[in-house]
Amino acid sequence: MGSSADNDPDFPDDFCGFLQRCVANVDAAELLLTLFKHPERAWQPRELSAQLAPIASLSETEVLRILEAFQTCALVARDGQRVRYRAAPTHDAHLAMLARLYVERPVTLFRVIYALRDSKINTFADAFKLWR
Repeated sequence: MGSSADNDPDFPDDFCGFLQRCVANVDAAELLLTLFKHPERAWQPRELSAQLAPIASLSETEVLRILEAFQTCALVARDGQRVRYRAAPTHDAHLAMLARLYVERPVTLFRVIYALRDSKINTFADAFKLWR
C-alpha cells in the first residue's frame, strides 16, 4: 500500500489497511465506534440508526449494509437480528486508535478514510483496464 497518510505516525500501515478493508466511510466509522463503546450491548439495526441520528442520518438498510461489511471483517457477532462488537486484541487496538483520532484529528481521519476508499476504487478499476 505504500506509505500511510504521508508517513504520519498516527496512521501506520496496519491501521490504514484496517480502515481500507473495514471502514468504507465516516458513517461506518461512527457506527463502529458506537458498537465499540458499548461492547456488552446487542443492538437492533434500527436502534443503531436511532443512536446515530444526531451525527449521521443512516437508514436501517444502510446500517445493515455497513454491518455486513463489519461481519466480513469479523468486527461484529450476530445473534439473530441483534449485533454486537466482537472484541479481539487487534480490533481493539485499531478501534482505540480510531476513537482517539476521531476526537483529536477528525479532519485528517476523514480525509484518510476517503482517500483510502478512493485508492481501493482506483485499484479495482485498474484491474479492468485493457492492455493496448
